[in-house]
Amino acid sequence: MRTMKQQKHKLSKKKNQTGTHSNAASKKAPTRRDFLSNVRNGAIAAAVVVGGAWFIVDDVMATLDEHDLTRLGNGIPTIIQIHDPQCPKCIALQRETRKALENFDEGKLQYLVANIRSSEGRALAATHEVAHVTLLLFDAKGRRQQILAGQNRSDYLTEVFMQHLAKYSNN
Repeated sequence: MRTMKQQKHKLSKKKNQTGTHSNAASKKAPTRRDFLSNVRNGAIAAAVVVGGAWFIVDDVMATLDEHDLTRLGNGIPTIIQIHDPQCPKCIALQRETRKALENFDEGKLQYLVANIRSSEGRALAATHEVAHVTLLLFDAKGRRQQILAGQNRSDYLTEVFMQHLAKYSNN
């Protein structure tokens, strides 16, 4: 006679051979709820990816627009930063300048960047005999009116830009 323990062992061995209690069979089939959950998660992931791509494209377009030095003299007073993208002081000045420009309506004052690592940027800096970490302020016709060399805080830049606009704006 077999003991009860031996019978249970034999029975479980038999079930595993038939596959009724194997791992593959114990997984449940996908339900409608699982499907809808996957669709929702996929839609959220797609929205995040599209939003990120939109942000990157918008940022790249704004950067390209800032580097278009042909816009100088287009009827809008202009600030051009002589900029070295690898210089921490230039990056700090750019951050402060952008912060100051948030106080102005779009189209009243334009901001351009002359990258001294490009031939255009170097030529502009040489023409005006300035180094990087410098802001050049131009009137609406593209004539240089003022030079701000070195780092400046956004509150000071806001005051300077307001005075520049009051003096050289067509409006």
